[in-house]
Amino acid sequence: MLPQPAQPNLLTVVADLGDAVAAGPLLAELGQAVRTLTAGTDARLLGLPPGDLTVTIGIGPRLVRTIDPSLPGAADLPQFSRERIAPQARGGDLLIQICASDALVVPIVAAALLDQAGDRIHERWRQSGRRGSNVPVAQGLTAPRNLLGFIDGIVGPRTTVEEQRDLWLAGPAPVADGTIAVLRRMELDLPRFATLSVADQEVVFGRRRATGIPLSGGTIASDPELGAKTPDGRYLIPADAHVRRAHSNVVGVGLMLRRSYSIDEPAPGLLFMSFQNDIRTFTNTLTHMDNSDALLQFTTTTASATFLILPGFDEQHPLGATLFR
Repeated sequence: MLPQPAQPNLLTVVADLGDAVAAGPLLAELGQAVRTLTAGTDARLLGLPPGDLTVTIGIGPRLVRTIDPSLPGAADLPQFSRERIAPQARGGDLLIQICASDALVVPIVAAALLDQAGDRIHERWRQSGRRGSNVPVAQGLTAPRNLLGFIDGIVGPRTTVEEQRDLWLAGPAPVADGTIAVLRRMELDLPRFATLSVADQEVVFGRRRATGIPLSGGTIASDPELGAKTPDGRYLIPADAHVRRAHSNVVGVGLMLRRSYSIDEPAPGLLFMSFQNDIRTFTNTLTHMDNSDALLQFTTTTASATFLILPGFDEQHPLGATLFR
């Protein structure tokens, strides 16, 4: 289970493998290192307690296709508008995501895992991030504010039924209980957004900035009433508002579990991460948003990748063993 709320500090490393044949042994070694690091028994922690450290590892489409092109996770992300992505910042074979409450633990764990991998991998890009202060959304659930001042990640799977339906892969057997991750690093045009009045900022999102409540009313956890209108017939949530354009019912897809982190390097922005059991949940949503979502005019994507997040593992069943025998 993921800690609730999510840890405030994150580092993601995206890398390529020099030899796809070496993926199985490498993943097994990384999994064993994760076990000792999270247990606090690894000398490479330099005496620091791991606390709530978690490490998430995924493999990119190229590696998935070497196993079976029909498996979930085998498809690359398409290109979208408002992208300025260098070749080394698109795609990748390996994701290592490290999260912890102790900011010192994160780079120490990254150094240990990258040393474990050695010259078998070649780093493409990395990104550190922080989550803002948490705001209660529902019982036991919170969401942080982002650099635009709005609460980020309010909507997502909240129940076991929703998680099984929209988050975890049910099959085929090699990927069962895994999931699909999408990473998008975005620069935000903070100066231009800040010139808008609070009311105009709220129109962009379709929510109140201070509370996160939809412009249609209710509570922060309320589903936006997309059909609600003013007495003179105008939609309370405008046609190009983010909550309307990205709404799962409007797009016709499932829910995403979002774990977004604010960043200040290489430029102020957001590392958007979503987890879903069907890549079309993300691609169809962004296609629906493209060129029609008021929020996108303040964003430029500078890195993009997708990964099959591997199923759980233990001492008897090494990381990646269901895929690389």
